[in-house]
Amino acid sequence: MGAGHAHKLYRHAHTPVHALPPHCKLAATFAFVVVVVSTPREAVWAFGAYGVLIAAAAAMARIPAGFLLRRLLIEIPFVAFAVLMPFVAQGERVEVLGMSLSVSGLWGAWNVLAKGTLGVAASVLLASTTELRALLLGLQRLKLPPLLVQIASFMIRYGDVISDELRRMSIARRSRGFEASGIRHWGVLAKTAGALFIRSYERGERVYLAMVSRGYAGSMPVIDEVVATRAQWAYAAALPVTALAVCLMGWTL
Repeated sequence: MGAGHAHKLYRHAHTPVHALPPHCKLAATFAFVVVVVSTPREAVWAFGAYGVLIAAAAAMARIPAGFLLRRLLIEIPFVAFAVLMPFVAQGERVEVLGMSLSVSGLWGAWNVLAKGTLGVAASVLLASTTELRALLLGLQRLKLPPLLVQIASFMIRYGDVISDELRRMSIARRSRGFEASGIRHWGVLAKTAGALFIRSYERGERVYLAMVSRGYAGSMPVIDEVVATRAQWAYAAALPVTALAVCLMGWTL
């Protein structure tokens, strides 16, 4: 079972974080995100502590700050939503720089930004230190439904194939003088999308039949089974356990 290639988020290095088994990192990341989401939004200092934990883990994994920050741009839609919340929320209002903002909206915006950013940062850190193939093996090791693991495996494996097919179709259109320049060309683009769907569906049928003819019975064979030691589990648990301690302090203060 494999992804076939390394993804763009992955940064190869020889660090203790990279060396951890994938299922340990997956469990630790999930637990960390759960702790962050469970933290009361009023405990502002706790989110700062979580940020320090993420920064420390990134430093141990030798992930540059610029690399991590660039990947956080994926949350821009959530940032835009959070920015609008103080303007549209109801309830008590306060003046900030001459603008009337909702107090509950400000807290809601902070809640979305803080928890969303930390969750995305933890996910980026996981992807930066774990290859796609290893992530799939980790999911399988954590006993996720095999069907979901197989779907994820095929999505990763054939995502680039479909992208290349779309690129070839785009080159073919341009070689015939087509340039999408307005709404009147949406019909052509819609037909392109339909043709891409049909080609992808037919390719999937051919691949499935080829796999069945080679003995595929619903699951891919695992060649290199990865087993984690107690020390590795303890090392991976350091991040969520420390975060949990901070969260408990946030609830008691």
